[in-house]
Amino acid sequence: MALGLEDKKAIVAEVNEAAKGALSAVVADSRGVTVDKMTVLRKTAREAGVYMRVVRNTLLRRAVEGTDYECLNDAFTGPTLIAFSNEHPGAAARLFKEFAKANQKFEIKAGAFNGEFIAAAQIDRLATLPTYEEAIAKLMATMKEASAGKLVRTIAAVRDQKQAAA
Repeated sequence: MALGLEDKKAIVAEVNEAAKGALSAVVADSRGVTVDKMTVLRKTAREAGVYMRVVRNTLLRRAVEGTDYECLNDAFTGPTLIAFSNEHPGAAARLFKEFAKANQKFEIKAGAFNGEFIAAAQIDRLATLPTYEEAIAKLMATMKEASAGKLVRTIAAVRDQKQAAA
């Protein structure tokens, strides 16, 4: 099915808008993955706040021009599936990593975060970023631990003062 010029312009504009509002991007090759599995991946992506689309490489290069994801141009070879994380920077990387574990033919090519190219071998850097809720929980645990330690030190200092006075 050939795309007309207007269709191509619409695709470029849509992907460019997605790229401008995205926190990170991940590129993959989905050759050999069944349609049923891809449908499940798309549904999971929508639920996770991830924009996902298969786009021709020439159109994709034009769409990411002038964005933080221009560094991915070298990864746009062969069939390209791109995913932009809208709510959490690690959402697309985490989604693709989990999907690749279950589907041997699914190959992650690269990722990008804040204009930095991330090779496929290092995609864990992006996939393991804590979510907002996880980061807040870690901060609260650290603060709780610090305040409990301060309380123990204060009680010990009071005890030491009383023993020295006696």
